[in-house]
Amino acid sequence: MQKELHAVLFDMDGTLVDTEGLWWQAVEEEARKLGLRLGEADVPYVLGRAVEDSAAHLAERAGGRTGADRLCAALERRFAELVRHQVVPLPGALELLDALDAAGVPTALVSASSRPVVDTVLDALGRRRFAASFAAGETPETKPAPDPYRAAVAALGADPGRCVAVEDTPTGVASAEAAGCAVVAVPSVAEIPAAPRRTVVRSLLDVDLDLLLGLVPAAG
Repeated sequence: MQKELHAVLFDMDGTLVDTEGLWWQAVEEEARKLGLRLGEADVPYVLGRAVEDSAAHLAERAGGRTGADRLCAALERRFAELVRHQVVPLPGALELLDALDAAGVPTALVSASSRPVVDTVLDALGRRRFAASFAAGETPETKPAPDPYRAAVAALGADPGRCVAVEDTPTGVASAEAAGCAVVAVPSVAEIPAAPRRTVVRSLLDVDLDLLLGLVPAAG
């Protein structure tokens, strides 16, 4: 039986574009202003999380010396500035997107970044490469909740069991799997173990149509 891949849903930061380091830099700069240093314990609150989550984490660590709302606005401004000047597609990203387009497989961008940042990246990657996109605040909850991936699946009229998400953080993997999608994990910082319907690769250069097809059940 031929297998049927309905859609491939891509995380953005650290998966398609090299922005995880830029986001860490933005959070690190705001933390430094508060006299804080980021370390391994901060990773789950920074990478793969919405700006509100990271801002709340910094505010808590600062012991009430500043408000989460102020931090949120500062982080968004700094990150957007860094992305505008330094956004770079990761190796294999554009080639994979174009291969999926040639095969007639729709794609969506599913991000925990704000809409201005997502739009900046869409312009850099080419909006034509995506049938839909979702940013932070555009679903009831963001990652690690399944809402963003459920929204993308619904927007494409797809069956989540026949969709594959491509993610780089445990937070994003949890979101995609809770929505019923198979996952290709390309770990950026935190380790991600292999699991049923989850394949871990070193980079997008290791991902092709055959690998993605192997993660969805046979059609019919």
